[in-house]
Amino acid sequence: MLSMNDPAVGMIPFDSIGLYEQPKPRFIFKMPRVVPDQKAKFESDELFRRLSRESEVRYTGYRDRPQEERQIRFQNGCREGHTEVAFVATGTNMQLVFTPSTNGYHLPGNRDCDFDKEHGKVHIRSHFIMNGVCVRWRGWVDLERLDGVGCLEFDEDKAIIEDSMLRDQIERYNQRLRDFEEKQRAYRGQQDTHDLELRLGGGGGGGVTQTGGQGRCHQRLGVSLQGTLPSHGY
Repeated sequence: MLSMNDPAVGMIPFDSIGLYEQPKPRFIFKMPRVVPDQKAKFESDELFRRLSRESEVRYTGYRDRPQEERQIRFQNGCREGHTEVAFVATGTNMQLVFTPSTNGYHLPGNRDCDFDKEHGKVHIRSHFIMNGVCVRWRGWVDLERLDGVGCLEFDEDKAIIEDSMLRDQIERYNQRLRDFEEKQRAYRGQQDTHDLELRLGGGGGGGVTQTGGQGRCHQRLGVSLQGTLPSHGY
């Protein structure tokens, strides 16, 4: 006899499928990256309205280090394609990622991080999605003071791409849902037909059995009566 501690006894998982149980499809709908109407949210949301106005920004990296070291780290981070800034008025922190320079040197065609546009400053542009809206951070930071001016802009080009991806995602989900409902209807139809055949077959078999039983009962009764009748052969 096997016990629960015997290694031969396996545990049944919670999502196991029985012998005659139909498998349950799993619909995995990823959280959309953007909202349906990005431009309307960007124009109506209070946070976006405040951040869309040019205001003071500051570099927030390595606050516990000396100013000279922070300046070097800020420039190195920009050449690598990332930096950290915050809007002073709202305290909103931004992790900016943009096209890095090649081999640590600025490329003339790179408009995301430009050290040559204005002496002593670096102009930065970073594209990202914030609260379901495609936006673009645009501004500049002084290389010595590590502060500057920046704002958020609605990134219409990226929004068009994300909207198309969102529609495709919703359409694929709806198509899977329609396929599942169609399979469910077909399965229920087969089950109803099978149940009806079982009921019809079971009713007919019962009638035949009952009739046969009555015939055998009459036959036994006739034999019994015949055995009790008096004989007139004497």
